[in-house]
Amino acid sequence: MAETDDTQPKAPPSLIPILSAANFVIGMGAFVVVGVLEPLAEDLQVEPARAGLLMTIYALAYAISSPLLVSLTGRIGRRRVLFFGLATFATGCLGCAVAPSEGVLWGARVIAAFGAGVFTPVSAAVAAGLSAPERRARALAAVFFGITLAQVLGIPVGAFIAYEVGWKLAFWLVVLLALPCLWLVWTRVPKGLRFQPVSLSDLGQVLRQGSLMLAVAFTAVFLSGIYVVYTFMAPLFAVQMGFEGAMISALLLVFGLGAVLGNVLGGALADFIGPERTLALLCLCQIALLPLFSMLPLGLVLVFALVLAWSVCGWSFMAPQQARLISRAPEVAPVILSLNAAAIYVGAALGSALGGMTLEAAGLSALGVSGATVVAVALLTLWVARPRA
Repeated sequence: MAETDDTQPKAPPSLIPILSAANFVIGMGAFVVVGVLEPLAEDLQVEPARAGLLMTIYALAYAISSPLLVSLTGRIGRRRVLFFGLATFATGCLGCAVAPSEGVLWGARVIAAFGAGVFTPVSAAVAAGLSAPERRARALAAVFFGITLAQVLGIPVGAFIAYEVGWKLAFWLVVLLALPCLWLVWTRVPKGLRFQPVSLSDLGQVLRQGSLMLAVAFTAVFLSGIYVVYTFMAPLFAVQMGFEGAMISALLLVFGLGAVLGNVLGGALADFIGPERTLALLCLCQIALLPLFSMLPLGLVLVFALVLAWSVCGWSFMAPQQARLISRAPEVAPVILSLNAAAIYVGAALGSALGGMTLEAAGLSALGVSGATVVAVALLTLWVARPRA
């Protein structure tokens, strides 16, 4: 996947931490909507289900644009592509911070999605290309540590700011954090860093492989089940548990801690027992945990333990799934990773939409059961797409 001749510049040891830091900014900007949903909906004077469409529209824009943009930029140096993607994302977040209306806010979210759809899969391809096969899952986990760290710090901090000061300030914080990352990407990523180029024809080739696309689809279905509940965590716990701003921020913090633990666990577990078995185990855990959200209210300690375990099992999937896909099609790794990244946001969009429909049709108490049902479908998808001897 990576060029191996002497013209390939050597990546500095700081490269993966830099990519991880930038993904932290992207993770915060992408998912901060979850934490600010209630104050945002109140400010826009819309129902929470409608405000949740900000996550859906971001996800759809990401899903549609990411494979195309990654393929179109396949022959451009990785430093320029990474810088362009992060700069576009920051511009979109700036638009959210100054948006005077709901329509402008939606448009800004689309721009941010375009930038994230370039940066995140390309950063993953760079990490995978510079790693030995036996350490690839852990390298990918290290790059995506930034996104999981955003769950720990970024989203809870954004939620706290939104409840105490205003939701737009949360987006201003994302813009400010993006500026040093842009400088680091431009000055520390090697100028001539290139990998095997990919093109639109490579994208078409992957899209025509049914088994490979079914393997990618696992990401979308698995995350759909999680986002049925995750998107509406704030109103769910506000109504069912009586939580207010500080408690919801604390709950998001616990969720984020679980995401970090899951990110590390998933990479190590995939290297130990294999990606397929790891993903099957995670599905079974989600199917057992999600229905408990339909049993709220529960004791305070039990609630926080539930959210922690649910997050660990949810965010452990990223590294094994990416390692699984790269092993299937190493020659077009950037394309397959962009499709997988797109599937992440397809899952977020579908889960958010399904959660909204569940909310309107059956109420908050039905979200957990609905999510578990979707994850059961993900387990079936994993079994059908498994490689045959």
